[in-house]
Amino acid sequence: MNILRRRTAPASGNPADSLSPTPSREETPTDHHDDDDYLSAAKDLQNLVKKGTSKRRTLWIFVLGGLFGIVVALFFIGHNQIVEFAGLQDFNLDSIFDVLPAGMLREAKEFQQHEKAAVNYDSFAVGLHAKSEGVIAKHPVIMIPGVISTGLESWGTEDSSRIYFRKRLWGSWSMMRALVLDKAGWKRHIMLDKKTGMDPPGIKLRAAQGFDSSDFFITGYWIWNKILENLATIGYDPTNAFTAAYDWRMSYQNYEKRDQYFTRLKSHIELAVRIQDKKVVLLSHSMGSQVLYYFFHWVEAEGYGDGGPAWVETYVDSWINISGCMLGALKGLPAVLSGEMKDTAQLNAFAVYGLEKFLSRSERADIFRAMPGISSMLPMGGETVWGNATWAPDDLPDQKHSFGTFIRWKETNTTEKRRNNFTVTESLDFLFSESEQWYKDLVLSSYSHGIAHNTATVESNQFIPAKWINPLETRLPLAPNLKIYCFYGIGKPTERAYYYKNDNDPWTSLNVTIDTGFTDGEVDRGVVMGEGDGTVSLLSAGYMCARGWKLKRYNPAGVQIKTFEMPHEPDRFSPRGGPNTADHVDILGRSSLNDLILRVAGGKGDLIQETIHSNIVEYANKIQIFDEDDVPES
Repeated sequence: MNILRRRTAPASGNPADSLSPTPSREETPTDHHDDDDYLSAAKDLQNLVKKGTSKRRTLWIFVLGGLFGIVVALFFIGHNQIVEFAGLQDFNLDSIFDVLPAGMLREAKEFQQHEKAAVNYDSFAVGLHAKSEGVIAKHPVIMIPGVISTGLESWGTEDSSRIYFRKRLWGSWSMMRALVLDKAGWKRHIMLDKKTGMDPPGIKLRAAQGFDSSDFFITGYWIWNKILENLATIGYDPTNAFTAAYDWRMSYQNYEKRDQYFTRLKSHIELAVRIQDKKVVLLSHSMGSQVLYYFFHWVEAEGYGDGGPAWVETYVDSWINISGCMLGALKGLPAVLSGEMKDTAQLNAFAVYGLEKFLSRSERADIFRAMPGISSMLPMGGETVWGNATWAPDDLPDQKHSFGTFIRWKETNTTEKRRNNFTVTESLDFLFSESEQWYKDLVLSSYSHGIAHNTATVESNQFIPAKWINPLETRLPLAPNLKIYCFYGIGKPTERAYYYKNDNDPWTSLNVTIDTGFTDGEVDRGVVMGEGDGTVSLLSAGYMCARGWKLKRYNPAGVQIKTFEMPHEPDRFSPRGGPNTADHVDILGRSSLNDLILRVAGGKGDLIQETIHSNIVEYANKIQIFDEDDVPES
């Protein structure tokens, strides 16, 4: 097999080039390919399988966007409509079809049919191709899913919960059914106690377990299914692969307190290594990468995992970090501030009206805040990473306004006083001033958003749990043989800043809202877009991989870091983007990503070379966070 070459596209000063990389369809190398071969399956794989031909359809609305990920029925429920809860005793799946509008039902059925076809467009093909090249299962694989990937099911036995016993109130048609017919009950179950951050009295929701917890979100909408198919093709099954699902609503400290999640994960890793006599490969996506980074600190710390400083070196071969929001997801801040983001701000007027009737912005903000796990993705690094009032490292030439002003108010000729524009740090302060004290206390006690300015501070932070989520305040494990692979998408416009306005609606408890009436140049209905994968900004996905973990302060053991960027080149006839999508969630079905995963799991990750298409190195070099005790590696 030819050794894969590093490909770094030249930086361009054209903003359009930054958001739309030059197409470069990826191919799978064979022993007789030339030097332009690329590690990933695309053209070759497409020749191996029959490609789906489904048309692009208008999907029914996914209202709470990438972070919330929930599918909501956009129809009108009058305030005088009351659903008798007792009448739900004999309610079944077919009943939901009787209450959904015919148009929405038709769209849902068509979408599900096209999704089933899309699932089959290259099922098993990547695994079959890798297997033909001698790639077989070697390391035990443990998968840590992202924020919306894991289904949550009810185990409560109180009167109000019995109808939902072992039904998924997140990630299934049961969720839709509860939203439609028992919205108040669904909210009561899905929201955590605002004081404790744990189960409300009489409510018991738990993360579903096993591969079924994360393979599909709602029937037909795959999440991890393609990865599971291809892993199985080279020899993986439940004896050497495992999904470590978690209740993503909670703060990380409460994962262990309520569910002993980290203890169970530690035990499973140790057992897998003992049985197979091979170190594990850990595979994480999105928020799961933050969870895994936290685990690396927990497992070593005295009084917590008690594994000691050599635990990761002993048990972990590689960490595959897929679309990890290592420095947060910017869209998480407006979600908890005003219950909205691009996915809701840019809906048409009819859809906005329907959404507001079904789940108002106030309700959405309240739900988001009562899920403290979502707030783990508030941006980290402040002005140093995200920019100040006049500058940001990822600003583009001739850009009208810097990305550094994260929350902005447009100039107004009215007598209404315009607020000051806010940087990321100031926006966090503004969020806390606009939210309840319990929320502020919970976030500040659970997470930290700053930067450690010297090695001594980094080392001391190794003993502070609230710091363990932040890679700018803590370091990687002392595991010189650990390998970290950063695989993420680029080239899909991603939320970078927002225009807000005062909310004078007397019926809402919120004081501000995204100014959806403002469109000007790079501003689209109040949202300013930058570079990323559609959910996570390039700076968050790429900085630590391209620069931060090359600094001795954050990587004293010299852990090997490799970055592989994947340009967004969707198939316009596929509802999920096809084999070359780089969308934050859909990338899990990307041919080249699946090929990379199989090669790392099969012990051939050393053949992967860094492939960088974006300007992340240029942006990262503008972020000056090291001092005299840091020596950048070559």
